[in-house]
Amino acid sequence: MSSRIVELERVLKALANRRRLMIIKFLLSKKSASVGDIADHIKLSIAATSRHLRQLANADILKTDQLNTTVNYSLVTPRELISVLRLTT
Repeated sequence: MSSRIVELERVLKALANRRRLMIIKFLLSKKSASVGDIADHIKLSIAATSRHLRQLANADILKTDQLNTTVNYSLVTPRELISVLRLTT
């Protein structure tokens, strides 16, 4: 199986979850937010939110920026996301 197909499957699986879609919607409006802010907004524990954020980051949908002890999450640019979703290189 093509590695691009496997990568696309990983991205689509990360998107196929209502909590992760809620995170994406929140970040579209906020641009960047900490785990705590995201957890408060989606009404989920910080631990569970962190797991969802990790899956989105591993699928190259989110990027992180650390400021002191706070990690902020933001969405990749539309161009970067299109690159991740492409089946061909």
